[in-house]
Amino acid sequence: MVSDTARITDLPLEVLEHILVILDPLDVASTAQVCQLFRGLVYSADDEHFWRALYLAQSFDDPRQVVSYLGNRRTDIKWREELQNIIRARTVVNDVTVCRPDERCQVLRTLLDMVTNLPPLPFPESEPTSRNVVWMQTLLQDGEFLDLESHSHEEEQLRARLHTWFGLTDRDALATKRVVSRAYVYSQRNYRPSNSFGPFMRDGSGVVNWVHMQKLAHVFASALVEKEEDEELAFEICSMSLPFCQGVIPPSLDLSRETDWAGVEGLWRISYCFMDHRELLKDEPLDHTIFEDGELEETFSAVDIFFRVINVERDPDHPTRPKINYVGEMDGNFSIVGYVKLTPDHQVRWHFVAGNGDQPVWWGEAIVMGNIRSQYGVLGAWSTTLHDPQDPIGPFWMQCQHPIED
Repeated sequence: MVSDTARITDLPLEVLEHILVILDPLDVASTAQVCQLFRGLVYSADDEHFWRALYLAQSFDDPRQVVSYLGNRRTDIKWREELQNIIRARTVVNDVTVCRPDERCQVLRTLLDMVTNLPPLPFPESEPTSRNVVWMQTLLQDGEFLDLESHSHEEEQLRARLHTWFGLTDRDALATKRVVSRAYVYSQRNYRPSNSFGPFMRDGSGVVNWVHMQKLAHVFASALVEKEEDEELAFEICSMSLPFCQGVIPPSLDLSRETDWAGVEGLWRISYCFMDHRELLKDEPLDHTIFEDGELEETFSAVDIFFRVINVERDPDHPTRPKINYVGEMDGNFSIVGYVKLTPDHQVRWHFVAGNGDQPVWWGEAIVMGNIRSQYGVLGAWSTTLHDPQDPIGPFWMQCQHPIED
């Protein structure tokens, strides 16, 4: 007696496709090698119906619902290519030995795409909802991948930017790492006219130096963690991290038509820290060992200032994101004058000078962290307007407390 043997390939194609969609993408790739039928289901379709379904079955945000760093919607989604890049990046992070030398930067770009393209939040009080963020936190929290030695300038910058957006990792708690970051942030040699005395490349291009930004973020966030029990400061210490990178953009707000596209107007808290700079001037280049005994500590302070936009100027390189000129006041005496504009590498730069009356004393250069109008805020470095080598320098962080609603 002969009996037919049931085979999985006898199932309707719709059922087979559903089975494939609920598999991990690596298992889908393996299944596609079994026979021509499965290979045809996975790779031979003229459209990307299958790959769209497979992408949306993962723990990622729907690319159709996200906005970019500058608040723009995506228009061209390559479902297959993007999912394959993400899964490859996951594989490399989990086992860096499989990474080919020519794909190191591509892996970092893929991970940056994941954290810079996030669904916007409708209101400041809305709970974070990004699935990309949760996935990335699980993948990178131990810090091992972010601490790898880079093989090129491009790789170094990409890794530092990803680290800055991510926030503190487990490894960032190591005392040796913090010593290195503080020595970088408080060294006068890293603030020169060629980089506008801020976190920019020293070639005068105005392009962001993400290594500098990462050191600023490490120093400031670590100091905030140490102060978390100080009720007078009352910092939201976790705000300098990936869960706060989603932009706050109400559905009715079109940033391309909005004069204050950066969300400048409102009440801002400027928090800053500094050290006894007389100790820092004894050696140049700065000797790392002065930070190792723990006696040299940051001092914290914060001020609340209301910013208002006074006018905008057309930016030929960025027609939908004009330069924003703003002023700020505190107690009718201390004032700030500055601007917000895009850098050549399309990052949002804040610049200001501040002081009492018409005598500016302080100088600030900073970059928006997280997507535009996010609660991560603005991170940078302050110095004096004289830029004397004997003057103090340090990091600062700004958060909008109460935006002006249109």
